Amino acid sequence: MKTQHSIFEQGYDPYQLLRVYTYYRVLLGCIMLLIYNSNLLTNVLGSENGLVFSATTWVYTCISAISLLAVWRNKRTPTLQSRVFALLSDILAITLLMYSSGGATSGLGYLMVVSVAAAGMLLPAQLAIFMAALATIALIGESIAHHVISGIDTKSLFSAGALGALIFLTALAFQYVTGKIRRSTAELKQQTQHVAHLQKLARLIVERMRTGILVLNKEDEIELINDAAQSLLGIQNYKDRSANLDSLPSIKQQLTQWRQKSSTPPASAVIQNEKSAYELKISLAQLELGKEEDTLVFIEDNRAITQQAQQLKLASLGRLTASIAHEIRNPLSAISHASELLDESEQIDVSDKRLLEIIKTHTIRVNQIIENILQVSRRRSAEPTNIDLIAWTDKFVNELGHSSPLVITRHQHSSLFAPFDPSQLHQVVSNLLDNAIRYVKASPDSPSIQLITGISTGREAPFLKIIDNGPGIPQNHQKNIFEPFFTTENTGSGLGLFICKELCEANQAYIDYQDSDNTGSQFTILFAHPKKEQK
Repeated sequence: MKTQHSIFEQGYDPYQLLRVYTYYRVLLGCIMLLIYNSNLLTNVLGSENGLVFSATTWVYTCISAISLLAVWRNKRTPTLQSRVFALLSDILAITLLMYSSGGATSGLGYLMVVSVAAAGMLLPAQLAIFMAALATIALIGESIAHHVISGIDTKSLFSAGALGALIFLTALAFQYVTGKIRRSTAELKQQTQHVAHLQKLARLIVERMRTGILVLNKEDEIELINDAAQSLLGIQNYKDRSANLDSLPSIKQQLTQWRQKSSTPPASAVIQNEKSAYELKISLAQLELGKEEDTLVFIEDNRAITQQAQQLKLASLGRLTASIAHEIRNPLSAISHASELLDESEQIDVSDKRLLEIIKTHTIRVNQIIENILQVSRRRSAEPTNIDLIAWTDKFVNELGHSSPLVITRHQHSSLFAPFDPSQLHQVVSNLLDNAIRYVKASPDSPSIQLITGISTGREAPFLKIIDNGPGIPQNHQKNIFEPFFTTENTGSGLGLFICKELCEANQAYIDYQDSDNTGSQFTILFAHPKKEQK
């Protein structure tokens, strides 16, 4: 019985049904008492034995009221025993009410149909059929007893038999209907659990995505934000603050511009976040096509994307330059060797010697360009570590020694760490210093080159500035200085600053140039935040 009980209740809650049926029982008892005490149907209700009818109705109403209180107090699923007791008490009470009111011909026997129907919904199949059989036996037994005691004709037996058949048909019909309800409820419960499982998976996926997800309603209030978005935007806990875009003006500006051009496809934009050391790529879209209620914002670390693109570009460049270098170096070596042989000849005029020097100079330049290209293409992957930037900078300047007496360091903090590959940082700073040393003006009053370390305001990212007092870079050339092969010197390869930019992006850092108070040059390396996860 316990196994049948658990199967019966799977996907089916009898608590609500029992509560409704208990209301019906209390209401039925109260109506019986009201009609009987008002003497409206004295020729039917309690017509043969008023005392039995009155006592049965009072006891039945009290039991039903107590059952209703128990159901209200205990909101758990009722036990099988309590349901069986309620239905047995109904069959017994209805049988006594019939007996005291003239038997099956009184019409009270039809109340058995309601009880049997309730049994079909509240009990397992076998118990429900058993209740129908018990109700039929009670009807026929009451008719026989009433016939023996009162001596009434046998028409009541026929009425009891017909009512018993109706009870069985009701029991079978409600078993079929209830079975379909149970199966539908079980399927609905499984579907609900499946949907809840999918929602949980979706929530976990969104929370663990590296891409930041931000959902805004039409009032630009934050409806959903995942951990990646909070990290990229520099928000510790958005629930502890006004959950809107007032604290994120850059995103709000992009959102306003996008809505003004809502007829065009959503375009991505790159912004500098005010609260974190990230360069962010923002993509906007409607959460549901054709509806403007909610807006979906995708937030990505643009430097990580750029780093991946650079790796693909350098891989392609490596394969290309390997073949180009092989094809160029052979004839270049031949040209260089031939010029050296000509230079050793005694028959060469002085004017031809000048031509040989030009050939030698440009041969060396072409070879240097090939070396720089191979250096870029063969560069190993960055392995950033948290460098003590202050100690590293002081050590770097001390290693220069007397070769560069014009270089000094200045530190705005006593302790500063930055994520960068040490060997690649050495290459970047050496390249920048070599360029600065060629253009600085020696001054006894102030240093020619300064290496300044500190933390940027707002973004709280460490930086290293290389400042010189040279002539600076012309305004019309500044936007091109980090492009490959761009140079203002006849002897330069145009790859030095390009390599610096590539190495910085490989370490998720950013290099920028600006004039230093119109009296020199200033290169700034803005590092990633020390606590930022390297990808």
